[in-house]
Amino acid sequence: MASERNLKLKKDLVDEINAKIDNSKTILLVDYQGMSVDELSSLRQSLKDSGSDLKVYKNTLASRAFEEKGIKLDDYMTGPNAFIFSSDIIEPIKLVSKVAKDNENLTIKAGYIDGAFADLNTIKEYSNIPSYEGLLTMFAGGLIEHVKNLSIALNLYAENLEKGGDK
Repeated sequence: MASERNLKLKKDLVDEINAKIDNSKTILLVDYQGMSVDELSSLRQSLKDSGSDLKVYKNTLASRAFEEKGIKLDDYMTGPNAFIFSSDIIEPIKLVSKVAKDNENLTIKAGYIDGAFADLNTIKEYSNIPSYEGLLTMFAGGLIEHVKNLSIALNLYAENLEKGGDK
């Protein structure tokens, strides 16, 4: 029978996972088996720099926490797993997808994005979305195109008036 101390430690870990779930818009479940300590530390630091957190928990404790929150990831919780929690939706997905392309030992299994389950195909779609800054640049470029066309039209109209046309 488990001691009171061990039960309290496990309950505290489940509470910690629940707190991370509550504060996250994106939760990714990844398999890191085969990655070196340096590679995993580098990934952890990159995620930390982007405001995300990579944690390794026992599957049974994570399952209990996810079950309490109504999140169904039990089918994907086999083998060693790492959990990535982030308040940002796109950045951790893009970062982990990039690292997974370069490192065959890192595999994204599933996720929970903005309150909904996300399978691997959905996560891949999210990883192809440009960054927030990229989207703003595209939006600004679209606006500038209209302003440019308007200025050309006004210039041609002004030149036409100077030549005496459209009196």
